[in-house]
Amino acid sequence: MILADKIIRLRKQLGWSQEELAEKMNISRQSVSKWESTNSIPDLNRIIKLAEIFDVSTDFLLKDEHEVFNSGDESKDTNILQVSLEQATKYVETKIEVSNIVTKGVTLCVCSVIPLFFFLAMAETSKLGLTDDIATAMGVVSILVMVSIAVSFFIKTNQYESDVEVIDNEEFELAYGVHSVFKEKLQKFKPSYNKRLSIGIFLFIVSFVPLMVVNMFSNGSDVVLMMLIVLILMIAAGVYIVAPISAQYDAYNSILKDTGGDTEKSKRTKRAEKLAAFYWPLLVAIFLGWSLWTMNWAVTWIIWPVGAVLFVALVGLMELLEKEQSR
Repeated sequence: MILADKIIRLRKQLGWSQEELAEKMNISRQSVSKWESTNSIPDLNRIIKLAEIFDVSTDFLLKDEHEVFNSGDESKDTNILQVSLEQATKYVETKIEVSNIVTKGVTLCVCSVIPLFFFLAMAETSKLGLTDDIATAMGVVSILVMVSIAVSFFIKTNQYESDVEVIDNEEFELAYGVHSVFKEKLQKFKPSYNKRLSIGIFLFIVSFVPLMVVNMFSNGSDVVLMMLIVLILMIAAGVYIVAPISAQYDAYNSILKDTGGDTEKSKRTKRAEKLAAFYWPLLVAIFLGWSLWTMNWAVTWIIWPVGAVLFVALVGLMELLEKEQSR
């Protein structure tokens, strides 16, 4: 057995990925890949360090006649799934497709109140011959129809669960060369991700500005309602821009984690994502409800900075409770 094969078997016996071995050796993952693919040979100092890490002799590593492994069997590797390039690519494509479907549903939910505000604005100006009651009824019907369509999109995502559950929920190790391929893809994708994320965040931040400006210089409720439509459209546009690229970025990182074990950082991220999933929609609902009740948009905007600080505090509290439970 040659040195490359011994490194591969010893590494897998210990349940390490190439990246984990590289970290222990204080070298790049590419160096480990080259050793295991026989494209290069570690120098003597590296051989000595490998022997220390694997708890074997240097003779065992250097002499091809050594075939017997004394450091245990390969039981640690039996339950780890090997993910090929095709499987990893399919996973990312599925994640993007699911995100596109969910984004359509979320966009419909966000925009579902637009017809209501439009009909109410028309009723305020006596256009289209609508009364307040008719405008409200038409708006409510529109909300129900658009939300129903959105729910159908959400239900449709169930068919993709089996395609992503292995990488999302189980331990896995990437086949040779897959990590470098997706690392390169992620590096190429980052500029586009950063650009679109910045645009989406900008839309979220400035979405309430037209409403505030109009409220300062106009007392007409019809104009305020039309600016509410602008606000919602800007939020919907931001969601439509951010959600798909965020899903693609997360899919790349899920592949590159190269093992099923959650790090402390990933656990914190998941906790924050779960909280954000209901926290921010709830905050939007409170903001719109308070603003429409008081019609004092120049004051109600304060909910956003207060809400942001509260969100950070809640994430910290969740981490504190998690640590207390783990003791």
